[in-house]
Amino acid sequence: MRIDPDCPDKVNVVSMLQEFWESKQQQRAAFPSEGVVVYESLPSSGPPFVSYVTLPGGSCFGNFQYCLSRAEARRDAAKVALINSLFNELPSRRITKEFIMESVQEAVASTSGTLDDADDPSTSIGAYHYMLESNMGKTMLEFQELMTIFQLLHWNGSLKALRETKCSRQEVISYYSQYSLDEKMRSHMALDWIMKERESPGILSQELRMALRQLEEARKAGQELRFYKEKKEILSLALTQIYSEPDPSSPSDDQLSLAALCGYH
Repeated sequence: MRIDPDCPDKVNVVSMLQEFWESKQQQRAAFPSEGVVVYESLPSSGPPFVSYVTLPGGSCFGNFQYCLSRAEARRDAAKVALINSLFNELPSRRITKEFIMESVQEAVASTSGTLDDADDPSTSIGAYHYMLESNMGKTMLEFQELMTIFQLLHWNGSLKALRETKCSRQEVISYYSQYSLDEKMRSHMALDWIMKERESPGILSQELRMALRQLEEARKAGQELRFYKEKKEILSLALTQIYSEPDPSSPSDDQLSLAALCGYH
């Protein structure tokens, strides 16, 4: 058992979480190009302190308790992530044909779609079905980054724009499956929001307030946070660029291009 040197009466969940994912990497060569576990502490002059931990595959968790120190917040975030990591090992969390069927049925029940939509890749249900089938054998935590990318594309209107350029959802999924959610992709999405701000002044601040509220509520509930955290990062980046650059709407050559995806220039 790992003992926390800062709290001798407590188990060192930070080390346990690290060892858990290192073991998975060695066993399955999963995520070879990624760091194992990444922590981030929010700047704060005093409590409550907030810490996030991002796992290989993209899932993100945070401390849900009121923490009096950064170390305590880090331990609490690690505990939430470790519990979810262990739960993720259950057979019910692996993407199988049965899992896909149940997930699609749940998606249909929560939307206005039908089961017939699952076979139509032009629908949201069909795209979700296709993404799950393309990731057969993975666990839901391993699938999280791709899922977050598509949540963000839907949120900022990119999926709608792609439909208007006649791109199929399979093309979109195949294209974005090649990329990780990194600074380049965030910068590209930030440009989308800068354009929205110019069309509707004030929308950036409004969306950022909503994202911060959603992130805090989800963190305190012990939920997975990647989508809400990325929204906050993208919107904050957009606001920073608006106030620091004379013309932030000019995309650089190496940014991801929706037009390039479908052959439009």
